[in-house]
Amino acid sequence: MEDANSEGIKQYYNAKIEEIQLIVSEKTQNLRRLEAQRNELNAKVRLLREELQVLQEQGSYVGEVVKAMDKKKVLVKIHPEGKFVVDIDKNINMADITPNLRVALRNDSYVLHKILPNKVDPLVSLMMVEKVPDSTYEMIGGLDKQIKEIKEVCRYNRSCSTQVAAQ
Repeated sequence: MEDANSEGIKQYYNAKIEEIQLIVSEKTQNLRRLEAQRNELNAKVRLLREELQVLQEQGSYVGEVVKAMDKKKVLVKIHPEGKFVVDIDKNINMADITPNLRVALRNDSYVLHKILPNKVDPLVSLMMVEKVPDSTYEMIGGLDKQIKEIKEVCRYNRSCSTQVAAQ
């Protein structure tokens, strides 16, 4: 009877051990899945932090390469400000830099840090002033009749207001 009792207890404990081992293996798989998910989310957070840092940086100046001056120096034209000899970032290959290439310069140090695509929005290109015209309004002309009419209206209004004030 003792053997039957001990055999029954062994089976009971063996069943419990198998049940607990199954639970442990499920929990281990769940742990691995959660760790993989955590690593993936940490990678996304890191990328978002880098992107946020880039977005919080001051904007770059956009210029156009005029010509290469040296191994690490380039003459760049920035439209409202003029022409500058600037350094090139270590990540930029000098062989990639050609005249008329659009580039981005750091706001604080004027270091060329990025090569931009050449395609410019047509509306933007229409707004850029390549050369300031040296003509004046007198040279253009054609509005003499309208100017004369405006002066007459102003004189008429002054004379009317003077007559009203006198009454």
